[in-house]
Amino acid sequence: MASIEGTNSMKQIVLQIPTFLNVYNDGSTERLGNMPRAPPCLNDPETGVSSKDIVFSINPLLSARLYLPKLNANDQKVPILVYFHGGGFCRESAFSEHHHEYCNIVASQANVLIVSVEHRKAPEHYLPAAYEDCWAGLKWAATHAKATQNSHIISEPWLIDHGDFSKIFIGGDSSGGNIVHNVAMRAGVEPLPNGVKIIGAYMNHPYFCGSKPVGSEPIEGFEKSLPYMAWGIVYPDAPGGIDNPMVNPMAPGAPSLATLGCSKMFISVAGDDVSFRDRTVLYYEAVRASGWKGQVQLFEEKGEQHVYYMFHPHTDKGKRLIKHVTDFLRQ
Repeated sequence: MASIEGTNSMKQIVLQIPTFLNVYNDGSTERLGNMPRAPPCLNDPETGVSSKDIVFSINPLLSARLYLPKLNANDQKVPILVYFHGGGFCRESAFSEHHHEYCNIVASQANVLIVSVEHRKAPEHYLPAAYEDCWAGLKWAATHAKATQNSHIISEPWLIDHGDFSKIFIGGDSSGGNIVHNVAMRAGVEPLPNGVKIIGAYMNHPYFCGSKPVGSEPIEGFEKSLPYMAWGIVYPDAPGGIDNPMVNPMAPGAPSLATLGCSKMFISVAGDDVSFRDRTVLYYEAVRASGWKGQVQLFEEKGEQHVYYMFHPHTDKGKRLIKHVTDFLRQ
C-alpha cells in the first residue's frame, strides 16, 4: 500500500485507479492528470462562439456550460447538442480546457447550440449519479421546447430564442460515450418533456467493458486492466458488477438495443485503442443486428490511441474525426 509521509501523519492510498485516481485513508481524493479549467467567454477569438455557465438544478446542485455559435440572419434557430464529457466518471469537467476547446470547435463547425453537462464524480458520488445528472440535463433542455422566460423552470434565453427542438442530439467521448448509450436507452422507454425526441446520438471511443476479454483485450491480467478496475471503484454496488448492462450492453439479460431512443447514431474507434476498440466494434455490430430501426455508422482511425483528437484537435487526424462528428450533426 502506497503512502505519503506528512509532517504530522502518514496518508495511505486505500483505493486507486492507476494514472487516474488516488483515494486516501483520510477521505481525501487526488485526481491525477486533471486538465486545467478554462473560463467561458463571449465571442471566442478563434471560432466566434460565445459560452457561459449556468445552474440548471438546485437539488442536487448541477451546472452546465452553454455554447452559442455566431449566428447570421438565417440562423434564428439551430440544432441542440447535449454533450457529456469524458474522464472515467471520476475526473475532468465540462469546464476543462480541452473539452472547452472541443465544444467551441464543434459548435462553430456544426452550427449547433451545445449544453455541456457537468455531472457529479465518483468516488464522492458513485454511479448512477452521473447517469441521473446527464438525464436531468437533457430533460432540462427539453423543457424549453415550450418554455418562455417567465415559466417556472430555471429557464435559459439561449435555448428559448435559438434552440431548434426538432433537431436535438446527444454526444460524448469515452465515459461520456457510455453515458450517451445509457441516456439513449432510457429515452427509448421514458418520454422527454414536451414530446421532444433525440434525432441523433454520437459516441467517440465509448467506455464499455465486461467479465470476459474480447478481441485484442489482454487475457492474462484482464481483471487488472484499467476499464475493469475503474468500474469497480466508480460503481461498487452495480448489480451484476462488470456485466451490468450500463457498462456491458451485450451482457446476457441486457435490454434489447432495438429500444435505443434515437433515429441515427455515429460511433468512432481508434485503431490502437486496446482497451475499447474491439468491444465498441462488437457494440456497433450488435446495434445493427438488434432490429433497431435507425441508421448507424462506424468510423475508425488507424494508428491512433484513445481520444487522440481531444488533445490534438488541429492535426489532420483530429480534424478528420471532428469533421465526421460535425457532418453527422449537420445532416
